[in-house]
Amino acid sequence: MTRRLEDRYGRVATDLRVSLTDRCNLRCSYCMPAEGLDWLPDDSVLTDDEVVRLVRVGVDLLGIREVRFTGGEPLVRRGLVDIVRRTHELGVETSLTTNALGLARTASALAEAGLDRVNVSLDSIRPESFLAITRRDRLHDVLAGLEAARAAGLGPVKVNAVLMRGINDREAPELLRWALAEGYQLRFIEQMPLDAQHGWSREGMITAEEIFATLESEFTLTPVEEPRGSAPAELFHVDGGPGTVGVIASVTRPFCGDCDRVRLTADGQVRNCLFAREESDLRSALRDGATDDEIADRWIVAMRGKRAGHGIDDPSFLQPDRPMSAIGG
Repeated sequence: MTRRLEDRYGRVATDLRVSLTDRCNLRCSYCMPAEGLDWLPDDSVLTDDEVVRLVRVGVDLLGIREVRFTGGEPLVRRGLVDIVRRTHELGVETSLTTNALGLARTASALAEAGLDRVNVSLDSIRPESFLAITRRDRLHDVLAGLEAARAAGLGPVKVNAVLMRGINDREAPELLRWALAEGYQLRFIEQMPLDAQHGWSREGMITAEEIFATLESEFTLTPVEEPRGSAPAELFHVDGGPGTVGVIASVTRPFCGDCDRVRLTADGQVRNCLFAREESDLRSALRDGATDDEIADRWIVAMRGKRAGHGIDDPSFLQPDRPMSAIGG
């Protein structure tokens, strides 16, 4: 009998985010310092077989119905295509969050392996702004990766953008016009307190209200009528449609009450919230010979500790020790 990953508030996790590595080939300023970070030791990172086994436990025993692979940057994981293929064979929807560097080379193989769709992180289509944010002159590679994903049928192709004050905050309309013309689904995301430098501040963050104001200076936005459900993005028709734009207001308009996600880090730790400061170790159980049922039981207990909300507005809020690159989006 399938059990459920249910927390104390009645929320059931069916969407598993799996970080395959904490390494990344960009150095986005809202994520990590220019010099990078100390990466996880290789022997602490789950092997391909261990990743697939934990995913299978989630799918077969705990009701997971969607798996998204994240990083760091998952395309730097050598076994990615095989992991995707083996996960697809479990009968679940599979997706990938990526910066798209290298996607031009791998999109076709990933599609053949059963990957359903991709979310690409891209904050600007101006080379100078892209360089300022990522500290790498690789915009052309990202655009090529997006085109390859579209050609391979990995759609709808979604683009996630973070606006940074004084860098790309005036580029939102330009980015939206480009996405509509290319047929990509654009989502603006409020910058979250998950940077390794712990330099985030509410005052420095571009809020959803600011994003709406900037977009509405050039477009007419009307809410999409379909129920949002557990989706993080509020969707809006642009100038009557059919194109849409989304805003993910994780900080100012939290959607914790409808959360259906659980996360597995590259070193085998369960995190029941992006902002959790506690983790539950599945890797040790796995390597100590635990059965699938025993691992499932540990996972169920881990979910019981999920809090009602992320608590960013609470005066006692502390950023997680791990940055986004080591958690997975």
